Amino acid sequence: MTVSRSLAVWLAGRIGLDAYAMMAERLAWEVSEPGGRPPTLVLYEPEQAITIGRAGSRTDIDLSDDDLRSHKLAIRFVGRGGGAVLHGPGQVGVALFATLEDLRLDRHDLAGYLDRLESALEGAVRQVRCGAARDSKASGIFGRTGLLAAIGVAIRRGVVWHGGYLNVERNQLPAHRVRTAPLAATTAMRTMSSIEADVQRRVRLQDVRSALVHHVVDAFGFSPPHIQSGLPMIISQARPPEPVSRVG
Repeated sequence: MTVSRSLAVWLAGRIGLDAYAMMAERLAWEVSEPGGRPPTLVLYEPEQAITIGRAGSRTDIDLSDDDLRSHKLAIRFVGRGGGAVLHGPGQVGVALFATLEDLRLDRHDLAGYLDRLESALEGAVRQVRCGAARDSKASGIFGRTGLLAAIGVAIRRGVVWHGGYLNVERNQLPAHRVRTAPLAATTAMRTMSSIEADVQRRVRLQDVRSALVHHVVDAFGFSPPHIQSGLPMIISQARPPEPVSRVG
């Protein structure tokens, strides 16, 4: 079944933490308004840092303050679900902003939304010829070498926002010291790896972005999307206040 509204897709490139936080607040508000912004998917490259969602804590990070400084990693607590996620080069942020009504889901059906989002991420990983699986005890998409895609969403006033983080390229950051999925079945699956580490070959970011658009559209039943480059709005660099009343 096709949803009633089309999907706007933005290929945004690199976004800093503060700029992303302000953009997310505004997009969530605008899609919540009657007749407002249509469902919007932003694919971007997060700033190098570690963010911690409501299911995580500082104890999930086995890095001292000196280690963090040497790797140029700041820690930020954020208002999304999920745990501690290391962001770095070669990662694609997948942020979907939509009302559950526009996704043809019940206003409180967060579980249904998460199932479709994970299905989209799993399909995108498989499209670039990499094995992908889910874990009954932990959210995310898992490969042979570890967690490939972490999930971290929020819901407010029937609007879902944020989404997930998919590691495509290998980098030199200490991902094995950040437990993103501490409840996963094995120790190896609790930290993030990458598609390239799984398949032992180069994987182009543009191929993964294309696969993500295709599978998000398919998972939620959208009509062919409108795809644009850049940010969906002009973002100030001032840091917005972080609400603490989110659930999901």
